[in-house]
Amino acid sequence: MSTELLTDATLKKALQAISNKACTCAVGVCAAWESLPEERWPKAQMTHIGTLRDPDIDEPTFEQHHTIVDGKLTHYDSPDAPISTQHFPYNRCDMHKCKACDRVLLKYTEYGGYFVDQRVRWARIIPA
Repeated sequence: MSTELLTDATLKKALQAISNKACTCAVGVCAAWESLPEERWPKAQMTHIGTLRDPDIDEPTFEQHHTIVDGKLTHYDSPDAPISTQHFPYNRCDMHKCKACDRVLLKYTEYGGYFVDQRVRWARIIPA
């Protein structure tokens, strides 16, 4: 498993080299953050590319980064929310490439008060 730390620049470069074609695998679209239980995660068809979590930071920030798109401020569940490696939840993600549909997916674990939830989002460059 790769442990390469991906910065905003390396992430953007990696995403520019990858197709943005639609999903054809069991993961589903995942345009925004979606819960995907571990039993639905197709581990055998995923290639781990790297991590966005800096190993030198014990507790990454929970601060989020958002922009205005079509006159509205994006939020956590926005499909067009920007990907920022320095901000939550991206600063806690691993990046995977699906062998079935060739998409790149970001995955992190959400730790709630009484639950653990795997979250997945399709990583793509969002047109400006």
